[in-house]
Amino acid sequence: MAEEIPVRVAVRIRPLLPKEILHNQHVCVRVVPNSQQVIIGKDRAFTFDFVFGQKSAQDEVYASCIKPLVLSFLEGYNVTIFAYGQTGSGKTYTLGGGHVVAASDEEKGIIPRAIHEIFQSIAENHNTDFTVKVSYIEVHKEELRDLLELETSSKDMHIREDENGNTGKQRDRSPCCNSVMSVHS
Repeated sequence: MAEEIPVRVAVRIRPLLPKEILHNQHVCVRVVPNSQQVIIGKDRAFTFDFVFGQKSAQDEVYASCIKPLVLSFLEGYNVTIFAYGQTGSGKTYTLGGGHVVAASDEEKGIIPRAIHEIFQSIAENHNTDFTVKVSYIEVHKEELRDLLELETSSKDMHIREDENGNTGKQRDRSPCCNSVMSVHS
């Protein structure tokens, strides 16, 4: 039996922003070549499951980290992708690629790539019924907000486990989606 690893951690180092270069700031994190390690400062080394340097492409991050999870999801497994980092660290870019709908194919982040792959698989599997519900939850200062249901107060949103062991939003009103474009709208 193969060993299950329930959590994998990836780190992506973003390049300096133009304003950071203008203010003569320097990158303080570097990737150790041919390893899954980064060094912060002069000698603080940390090891991760995946390490992506400043020049990593969106498709590289997706293919390495996310595509295997999407394939597991399509087989019926629960999957969670969690982006963590301080403001300005590149989470939005990696997840969406800037403005999700308008991004070029090269710039598209992991969310539009996963959505495309999910609906492509659904279209190819005529003998299986699928129901797709989508939520996009932000945790900020210990408050939850569904970015697809902006009118919902964070005080009204709770993540709970139901009697069947499924974890999700309490009183889930996530919209059913039947196409890539219905997810984006």
